[in-house]
Amino acid sequence: MNEIVTPETIVDGLVFPECPRWRDGTLYFSDMHDGVVWKVVPGEAAVRVADVPSLPAGLGFAPDGSLRIVSMLDRRLLRLTPDGLATVADLSAFASHFTNDMVIDDAGRAYIGNFGFDLNHGESPRSTVLLCVAPGGEIRAVADDVLFPNGMVITPDGKTLILAETFGFRLTSFDIQPDGGLANRRVFAPLGRVNPDGICLDAEGAVWVTCPGANQAIRVREGGEIAQTIPLPGRDSFACMLGGEDRRTLYICTAPHFLPDVTKPARAGRIEAVRVEVPGAGLP
Repeated sequence: MNEIVTPETIVDGLVFPECPRWRDGTLYFSDMHDGVVWKVVPGEAAVRVADVPSLPAGLGFAPDGSLRIVSMLDRRLLRLTPDGLATVADLSAFASHFTNDMVIDDAGRAYIGNFGFDLNHGESPRSTVLLCVAPGGEIRAVADDVLFPNGMVITPDGKTLILAETFGFRLTSFDIQPDGGLANRRVFAPLGRVNPDGICLDAEGAVWVTCPGANQAIRVREGGEIAQTIPLPGRDSFACMLGGEDRRTLYICTAPHFLPDVTKPARAGRIEAVRVEVPGAGLP
């Protein structure tokens, strides 16, 4: 499937949408720079889920169905309760800069990335660690020397985690150990000069990759072959999710830039959607 497709805008007027998740007929996402988590049922208006003053990033669901939210600026993992937000884990001793995207496995372990350097003020990239938070809140580093660990997926068998290393220009795979540790690190796909951001997995084992600075989203096979490109003229992609009843709707988070000084006054962020041939698979 290589024909050019044009996504449809389903939510607009956002500041900087990120980290979309599909669950029970509903798309959840963070409007990161606006400090709000939203949900939207296709065809209906978006509904505010939570206000996160320290800015929401990665989203996920614990085995009991409760929502987990990565809080960027104060570097915490939160859970949404009937009484509001509560802290699951304080990651500030492990992450020197903002925390970011997340995937939660079937055992309830949360894998969480972090910037590793001051991106917004132009600091040069340097490596950091990928963190794992156990269901009880215990924190450990499960991979080191990763360059801006960002979007993540877990394969349907629960055995492999694929990580977007934004400033490593690659997708990296790990074997998930019984205790949640990661082993056998290898390159899933080199991406040339593409900076991968949010990702999602499909049933053929290919990965949809969002590409800040490239005005497109791409579908990449293991080894690096680009199987499909979705042009996004005039805007960039930052995260994606396969959802819908058959998981064949690709939701793409777009915005004109990643810096808050640009995104806040513009409010040009969108959730866009396009139908694809291969359904989603695995987690999130």
